[in-house]
Amino acid sequence: MPVELTERFIKQYGRLPGAIQQKVDKALILLDADFRHPGLRSHPVESAPGIIEAYVDRKYRMTFERRGDILIMRNVDNRDDCLNQP
Repeated sequence: MPVELTERFIKQYGRLPGAIQQKVDKALILLDADFRHPGLRSHPVESAPGIIEAYVDRKYRMTFERRGDILIMRNVDNRDDCLNQP
């Protein structure tokens, strides 16, 4: 599924350490291939209907929404900050 990055996602991505950026890059490749890939552990964000959370690693998450055949990447950050503003 094609992935589209929002300005907020790009800005947050730029603030991440290089090692985490590499993990985000790998997660985006998995999302593009199959947003239900088990390694991403994708699931809906309880406090935000229509928004989906995916794991980057144990500490970092990214959120996205599905619009037709496109995944709109909304946020990427440490778990708490990402889910406070999905």
